[in-house]
Amino acid sequence: MADEGWKAMRKKRSSGNALTYIILILGVGIVALPFVWMILTSLKTNTEAVSVPVKFFPSSLRWGTYAEIFKRIPFLKMFSNTAVSSIISVIGQLVICSLAGYSFAKLRFPGKDQIFVVVLAVLMIPGSAYILTQYQIIQDMGLLNTITALFLPKCFSAYGTYLMRQFFIALPDELRDAAEIDGCSHIQTFTRIYLPLAKPGLVALGIIALKYSWNDLMWPLIVNSSLDKMTLSAGLSYMAGQYEIEYPLMMAGAVLAVLPLLIVFVVFQKQFIAGVANTGIKG
Repeated sequence: MADEGWKAMRKKRSSGNALTYIILILGVGIVALPFVWMILTSLKTNTEAVSVPVKFFPSSLRWGTYAEIFKRIPFLKMFSNTAVSSIISVIGQLVICSLAGYSFAKLRFPGKDQIFVVVLAVLMIPGSAYILTQYQIIQDMGLLNTITALFLPKCFSAYGTYLMRQFFIALPDELRDAAEIDGCSHIQTFTRIYLPLAKPGLVALGIIALKYSWNDLMWPLIVNSSLDKMTLSAGLSYMAGQYEIEYPLMMAGAVLAVLPLLIVFVVFQKQFIAGVANTGIKG
């Protein structure tokens, strides 16, 4: 009887595992379908891309579309602009948001809770609500149509501050107390003790900031008018003609634009998942 019960339990567990795998495979397929569709569309003719009924696979693979994208727009220059502005934005957020998050989580100063409420209030305001103010500031600084205008407003993030605050608050206060007993200053405690432990949170924030900056469309179109100062997302929008949109060209550009983000996520996915999972444990 015991053997029969054990076999039934193993059979039930195997059935449950098989169902889990089936659901996960279906989920992966649903998530990957838009990317697969984007690649296949980049290899079609424009007629095939807009045909009705929908033609999923191209009749022949047109790899020349990827070479054509470099002739239509200054793709390499736009890629450089996107990379520079995104990297500086990420570095700015990692430095400023980690310092702010540590201050809110571990330091004692008057008005700390009230200031943090203001930071949270910023999260409740749509980004489009203060675009005009940001534009006026950039204009007054004489930075319109420059690379600096692309990354300067993105060097701080209310969400990034909240994310790092939640990560630091989950780390034990005893580390700070021991550092104070040893005579460490606040900055030494931060850089030598807490910051190394916050690597997963920093990776998570870095990937989130990189994704936001890399994919941003509205802000580059507002502050810059020259194609040489555009980012990839804004530059690709210029390929939409007045009477016709060449979807294969746009999809080819989108594939090339999204590849760096995929590579970064694949390389740092473990740290990213750990960083997101470890936030919000204590509040």
